[in-house]
Amino acid sequence: MSNIAMDEVKRIADLARLAVTEEDTKMFKEHLDAITIYAEQLNEVDTEGVEPTTHALKLENVMRKDEPKQWTTQEEVLKNAPDHKDGHFRVPSILE
Repeated sequence: MSNIAMDEVKRIADLARLAVTEEDTKMFKEHLDAITIYAEQLNEVDTEGVEPTTHALKLENVMRKDEPKQWTTQEEVLKNAPDHKDGHFRVPSILE
């Protein structure tokens, strides 16, 4: 088991641009030690014969086929526009 030194915690806080008190440094040291111990426990797990996976569940692409179809007509869309001309939306000019 490796313990993280107080100087390392202060250096990490400095790299992260965090202002930490001595009390904060002790707390972060304890948390980082606990994380390190847990990671070391995970390294002890026998993974021989286990294939790498990107997800715990076997997922498949369940999306529908991408087939073109008519959603609405131009007239239906322009019917809701406050102003339109020659099949296009008309908006106020913003450039002079």
